[in-house]
Amino acid sequence: MLLPAEIESKTLIPALRAILAKKLAEDHNIREDEISKMLGVTQAAISNYIRGTRGDPSLIAKLLAEKQVATMIDELSDSLSSDMAYTPSSLSKFIGLCNYIKSSLLICEIHHNLESNIDEQVCKECENMLLKGPGSVY
Repeated sequence: MLLPAEIESKTLIPALRAILAKKLAEDHNIREDEISKMLGVTQAAISNYIRGTRGDPSLIAKLLAEKQVATMIDELSDSLSSDMAYTPSSLSKFIGLCNYIKSSLLICEIHHNLESNIDEQVCKECENMLLKGPGSVY
């Protein structure tokens, strides 16, 4: 069974980077090499994100369909484009976005799309921990 942190690192963060890369390139006319510095990945990765060969397209569509997630992504994109750098503020916004996706249990739907045979008791316990928020202990 995948842990929420594994889902976040393997699928969620690449999807969010793909959305941000595309927004920064298309909406703010920022070059790929500049975006790569902002997001801390290679220019080749940014190219793949923008072309849609990296980041799960169905997950990207799902995230953008969620109003609160889309709003948070827009705010992060605007922040990155105005600062032209990855700042403590944009880091905080990115972490907040990931935390929102976990605490709203959107990450559970992502998990169920990745793994079909999740034990219901394990699932409920994980949900309880996600609802308690970061830093909670059992």
